[in-house]
Amino acid sequence: MIPLNARGTAHLLDEQILGKIVSEEEPHWRSRIRLVRRWNELGDVSGYRAIVCGESPGKAVLEAMALPVLHGVPVDHLGDGDVVVLDPSGHVRTLYRRASPHNSLFATDRCNSLCLMCSQPPRKVNDDWRVQEMLDTIALIDPSSRELGLTGGEPTILKAGFLSVVDACKTQLPETSLHVLSNGRLFRYDSFARALGDLHHHDLMIGVPVYADTDDRHDHVVQARGAFEDTILGLHNLARHQVPVEIRVVVHRHTYKRLPQLADFIYRNLTFASHVALMGLEIMGFARANLETLWMDPTEYREQLEEATLFLATRGMNVSIYNHQLCTIPETLWPYARKSISDWKNEYADVCADCAARTACGGFFASVVQSKRMPRLAPIRFPDVGLPTA
Repeated sequence: MIPLNARGTAHLLDEQILGKIVSEEEPHWRSRIRLVRRWNELGDVSGYRAIVCGESPGKAVLEAMALPVLHGVPVDHLGDGDVVVLDPSGHVRTLYRRASPHNSLFATDRCNSLCLMCSQPPRKVNDDWRVQEMLDTIALIDPSSRELGLTGGEPTILKAGFLSVVDACKTQLPETSLHVLSNGRLFRYDSFARALGDLHHHDLMIGVPVYADTDDRHDHVVQARGAFEDTILGLHNLARHQVPVEIRVVVHRHTYKRLPQLADFIYRNLTFASHVALMGLEIMGFARANLETLWMDPTEYREQLEEATLFLATRGMNVSIYNHQLCTIPETLWPYARKSISDWKNEYADVCADCAARTACGGFFASVVQSKRMPRLAPIRFPDVGLPTA
C-alpha cells in the first residue's frame, strides 16, 4: 500500500495550503511546495508557498524560517508534480500523484443512496468547498496524465459544481480521460443529462452501478426505494445526450444468483453501454459492517460469473472482470480479467509469491487481506501462457 495521508509537525502553518510538489529548484511559482528529504538540501526557498522536509531541523533553524514548514513527515511516497494539501494539524494529504495511473478527485461525502457494501459511507455534511479544491487541483495536474477519476459520495449532488469540474477537466486536461463514479439517479432529470452532454468532454465515461434486473433487488442493495427506476431512466437520458456510460456490478451474496438474468437485462435494455464491469467486493466501510451477509468466496459463484460474462461477450458487448484473482475464476474468463485495483490499496497474499500468474493477476484489496476473508487460492504453476496482459 502507498500512504495518501502522512503526518509530521507544522511550523507557521495557520491554514491549509494546496500546491504542487517540487524537489528540484526551478523558477518560483506561488503554487509550488518545495520537497526535501534532508534540511541541508534546501537551498534558496524564496517564492515557494511552503516547505515539506523528511527530517526535523533544530528549533533555531525553524525559527529563522519565514515560510510555512511541515517537517518530520514521511516523504518517500511523494514526488515531483504531486499535488498535496498541507494542514495545520501536520497532515500531508495527497490529492494527485503524477507517477501513478490511479488518480481520483474526491467530490463529496454526501450521497442519495446507502449501499450495503459502500466503501465510503456517506455523511450529511456541507462540503461544497470541495468544488474549489478540485478546481485548484485540476489546474496543477500534469496535462499529460492519461486518466483521472471523479468519485465520492455521489459527485452529481454538487450539481452545477459537478458540471464546472467536468468542464475544467475538458479545458485544462485535453489529453486526459475522465471516469466518473455515479449512481446515475440525478440524471433522471433530462435537463441535467443534457447539460453534461452539452459540455462535449473529449473522453468522458460515467460508471453507474446496476445490481439486479429487478427493482426490488437493486433497491434493497442500494437501500433507496425507487433507485432502480431513477438509475435506468438516468442511463437512457445519458445515452440520448451521447454521454458514454459503463455498467458496474459488484458481486456478493445479494447479487450473484441473478447475474445471468442481469446480463440478459443489460443486453436487451442497456446495449448502448460502452463497458460492463463485473466486480469483486472491497471490504471497507459498510461492506465491513455487513460482511456476514455480503461475503462469499468467489469460487462459489464461478458458474454465474462465467455465464454472465460469456453471454455479454459473445453478443459483442465490452465486458471486464475486476477485483478477482485469476486462480478463483475459470480459465475461460482470464481474457476478461483486469488488474483493476488502485496501486495505493493493492496487495498480494503470501501464497501468491510463487504463482506463475502473479504479474498478470490483479491481486487483492488491502482491506481483503486485512479482513482475513481470503478466497480459496490455488497458485498457478505453469508458465505465463494465455494470461491477460492488462
